[in-house]
Amino acid sequence: MRYLMLMKPDFANSPSGPSEELMTAMGELLSEMTKAGVLLDTGGLGPIEQSSTVRLSGGKTTVHDGPFTEAKEVVGGYALLQVGSREEAVEWTRRFLDVHGDEWTIDIEVRPVMEAS
Repeated sequence: MRYLMLMKPDFANSPSGPSEELMTAMGELLSEMTKAGVLLDTGGLGPIEQSSTVRLSGGKTTVHDGPFTEAKEVVGGYALLQVGSREEAVEWTRRFLDVHGDEWTIDIEVRPVMEAS
């Protein structure tokens, strides 16, 4: 089963960037996840100011370029996991959050990837 972790940091209540210690701890965890065959892909996303929204409504497609002033929750990164259950995906997500420490506020949405039939 594949699960997508969608990371949504609260930029107003978190440091402006990761510390050297956090980068080391995250590197160790991501290495462990890769060796375990759990981590398929991961990445941070660029700033919302550099994004575009492509919308289909009423049969018409429109493109809106950032910045988006109404953006309340911004996905800042993702990880694609290969695990045996939702509970295992949630446990890896907890471990990912644990390395961040007390100074960060982050929500991570863990969603199953629908497999093609």
